[in-house]
Amino acid sequence: TGVLFDVVNVEGHGIYFSNRGQDGLGAGWTTGNSMMWNCSASMLACPLPPTAYNWSYGAWGQRSGNVEWNSAGSFVKPHSLYYAQLAARTGKKHPDQDKLMPFDTSSATNPPIDRAQEFVAEARKPALELKDWIDSININSPLSVRYEKTKKKDPSLVWQKKSGRKSAHKKSTVLTNGESLMKLEGGLLVKEEKILSGGRQGIVWWNGNLRLRYLAKARPHITRYAPGRTGMGFTDDLDEMTDNMLSQNILVTDHNYGLWYDRRRDDHERIKRMDGYVWPPFYELPFARSGEGTAWDGLSKYDLTKWNVWYWNRLKKYADLADEKGLVLFHQHYFQHNILEAGAHWADFPWRSANNVNETGFPEPVPYAADKRIFMAELFYDVQHPVRRELHRNYIRKCLDNFAENGSVLQFISEEFTGPLHFVEFWLDVIAEWEAETQKDAKVVLCVTKDVQDKILDDPKRAAVVDIIDIKYWRPVPGGGYTTLLSGLNLAPRQQSRAGSTRIPGSGGAADMPGRVYETILSLRETFPDKAVLYS
Repeated sequence: TGVLFDVVNVEGHGIYFSNRGQDGLGAGWTTGNSMMWNCSASMLACPLPPTAYNWSYGAWGQRSGNVEWNSAGSFVKPHSLYYAQLAARTGKKHPDQDKLMPFDTSSATNPPIDRAQEFVAEARKPALELKDWIDSININSPLSVRYEKTKKKDPSLVWQKKSGRKSAHKKSTVLTNGESLMKLEGGLLVKEEKILSGGRQGIVWWNGNLRLRYLAKARPHITRYAPGRTGMGFTDDLDEMTDNMLSQNILVTDHNYGLWYDRRRDDHERIKRMDGYVWPPFYELPFARSGEGTAWDGLSKYDLTKWNVWYWNRLKKYADLADEKGLVLFHQHYFQHNILEAGAHWADFPWRSANNVNETGFPEPVPYAADKRIFMAELFYDVQHPVRRELHRNYIRKCLDNFAENGSVLQFISEEFTGPLHFVEFWLDVIAEWEAETQKDAKVVLCVTKDVQDKILDDPKRAAVVDIIDIKYWRPVPGGGYTTLLSGLNLAPRQQSRAGSTRIPGSGGAADMPGRVYETILSLRETFPDKAVLYS
């Protein structure tokens, strides 16, 4: 309560002192006993809440609400209510008042001739924008502002503005000595001649909440972003995250990009959002917004040739810390969950034609199966499509470029991958091309269905690109044989599992599961002695 909107101009959107009901995670009334003073917006909503009041003076724009609209369509004096109240309280004008952007409120309805000519001259150049005014203020009166991490009992209060103090934020030391980086030697992952071992932590795929009661069950995340808030469930402090991993004997963070950007889509609806009022925390995605058009989430469309710098810098920061502290990043290039199963998975996906400026060629309107499910895997993995092929190639190379100097990153094709052989071949060919051009060696994990894995390992050229074999998508069976998912069926792992995994018969194996796992890994190690084997 008691909020003052003082000389606020909102272009293309509104100012709302209203009851939002269930919007904004059940926000209810936004404010009471509050003031709009000389404000302009596409919509000004100023109703009277129960047992409270709101006011508006000098409103410009479409209006709704049952307050008394004082001087609507006109400017009122003083220009700034805040500085007028401050001067009345202190007995003098505050020097910062001169930093307000110049704003001419004089009448232009019937100006004298000389004043009219001044208006004509001013119309020949763009109006002053706030960002340009701020830049000019920074040049003439540079701000001295630092930010310091503070310890608060309330985890939502993390950053406090400080002036003239040293930052207490811990600065990471990144090891650049190649001898100190993780290496693959004799089929083992080692760092400084010690075999790496420990647990693995995944990340949240799609849900989240900024309410404090949610924090008790929050999990670490590298690319989750909560504006202005740092900590578990918000924007994770990567130094703290990696220190906690060490204390809990967790070696690996398994990372893929989020299922969708903002929390509104957690409702799993496929509808197009009427606006871009997104809900944090945000699961940032690899691509930058274009500033053009409107995507399904109400924000601008993506440009799949441009990168979200914050996203890639966060992953790089984690990889640098992993190099320093002896940790590992499983970097999943793709996330197959977006292109199969629930239609909501596809709704906001950057590759969807409606969500980017790159002419990706996916059908619109989306042909949802039974008006609910999505089956876009075949089209997504089609590298014969000239546009998508080049976009895939550029993206895979970005995944490699970002960690070119890191030793702690293992490169996987995708989380939840049941894609076809030809896409895996394409993925490995792009990696081989990158390694040849850069003379860098990516640590490549072949984590695919057994039918694809066998064919790749039988291909000497492509097998040479593979450093590690992961049998995540097939399992040995006690007594002999295996169960496996199959590639190219356009079904997600759990869809195949529900239908029954394919059984590959065999006999003569150990009768217990640990024994069969040992036999399987030993067989792979003996067949491919230069490759490590993961059972994830």
